[in-house]
This record gives sequence, C-alpha cells and structure tokens, in this order.
Amino acid sequence: MRLSTVAHAAGTSAAVLDRSTWRALPAGDLSALLAAVPVRQVAGLAGDALVDAVPVLPLPAPGKVICCGLNYADHIRETGRELPSYPTLFPKYADTLTGPEADIVLPAGLQVDWEAELAVVVGATLRRADRATALAGIAGYTVANDISVRDWQYRTLEWFQGKAWDASTPVGPVVVTPDEVDPTAGLEVICRVNGEQVQRDTTKTLVFDAADLLAYISTFTVLRPGDLVLTGTPGGVGVAREPKRFLADGDIVETEISGIGTLRNTVRLTR
Repeated sequence: MRLSTVAHAAGTSAAVLDRSTWRALPAGDLSALLAAVPVRQVAGLAGDALVDAVPVLPLPAPGKVICCGLNYADHIRETGRELPSYPTLFPKYADTLTGPEADIVLPAGLQVDWEAELAVVVGATLRRADRATALAGIAGYTVANDISVRDWQYRTLEWFQGKAWDASTPVGPVVVTPDEVDPTAGLEVICRVNGEQVQRDTTKTLVFDAADLLAYISTFTVLRPGDLVLTGTPGGVGVAREPKRFLADGDIVETEISGIGTLRNTVRLTR
C-alpha cells in the first residue's frame, strides 16, 4: 500500500492510493490513523475517492523523531571516522518536519547542506524489541532529507542545534508498506541539487538497517505507531567536498528513493 496525508477541497485526510486515486481513510492525517488502527487493517477502511487530492507531510505529529548519523560506509569514510560499533543517534522534533514540496525557509548566511535519507515509520509499540519483533513492527518507509545547518552543527560536539531548525526536514510524499519495498534488497537513495546528482547509494550498504535501529532504540525508549526513524545519509554531502559547497537561495533539492518517491523542495534564504 501507499499511504499519506492529502490535502483536498474539504481539508486534509489520511488516504490510501488506489491505482491513481486517493481514497479517504477515517482520520484527519496519517499520524492519527496509525495511532488508532494497525496498518494491516488499513486497506479495508478505504472510503470515497478524494478529488484533486495532493500529498502533504504524511506524518505531521510523530511522538518521536530519531535520526541515525554516520550509517553509510562511504559517508563515514568521508568524515575520516571508523565504522561504528553502535548507532550514532540524535533527536528531532515534529516541528522540524515539512512537506514533500514545501519551501525550506531559513535565514540567509547559514551553511545549509543536504542529506538524503530513507525514513522508517513505526507501526507497533516497541519496547526492548528483538530484531524480528522490530522488523514486524515497521509500518512502512518514506523519503526524508535531513537538511543540516553545518555552522551551527559544529559549534559543539553535539549536533542537535544544527539539525532541529523548524520546517527544515522534508518528508514524503508517501509511506510505502513493507510488502512493496525491502531496503535490505537495496533501494537507491539519490539527491540532486538543481538537477545535478550529488548523492547516490543503495540501502544495501547501511551499517545498521531499519530493524537494527528500531531494536536498538527501543532498548532505551519506547517507540509507538507513527514515530519516525531516519536511517542516515550516503556520501556526497556538501560539507565534505573540497571546496565545501552549501545550498543557496533558490536552489532546488530533489530527494529520490527508488520504489517510494521523490521530494522536491526549494531553498529560500531570507534576510
């Protein structure tokens, strides 16, 4: 299934894609739906067709957004680090998320960088889950870009202040259930800036895959339906280039994952 939150003439609704038609699901958004209904029951709840429906931020109210850094071997090498024994984790807030075609609006003068990522949507309550339980608890996968403000990120050893700017992390356009995509088989993760490919890798090369991350995280904090886990970015980020390269006002960032979809966001740096 392909699920999302869509905007239409009457407002917003959780919805499931039926061929090329979005059909309403009984909640105002996908966050509310996953909190109320197991994902395996969603297909039977499809209702009326929604005319002129457009996908927006699919998960507007996750309880937790947890991100993994340094999770592709080539990206780890470009930072000059060794492969990790444990995931490098940091949190975001729901306020950091924005829609699949929304502008990314930040103050001028910042070092703004791209980070294409596969995101995992939690579909069950997970507490100290083993790998098999974590895998079974995945509702689906979506596309994200962990847009990062590098000059703030590297002010201290902690990354948080460079990763949590409001409305800076596009997500979407859809959540695809695990029966349709399998990251362990290899999904291509691609980022383009103004049409130029700047990142390309496959989820086969993740150091810690989706099930690993959910099991590990659930050891110290409970995960609930609708929570979001970003799995890290491949090599090719701007800060690791020589010379360094950052996003400029008007740049268009496209983030694509095979089998899921594409984000298309314009950077707006305002004074």
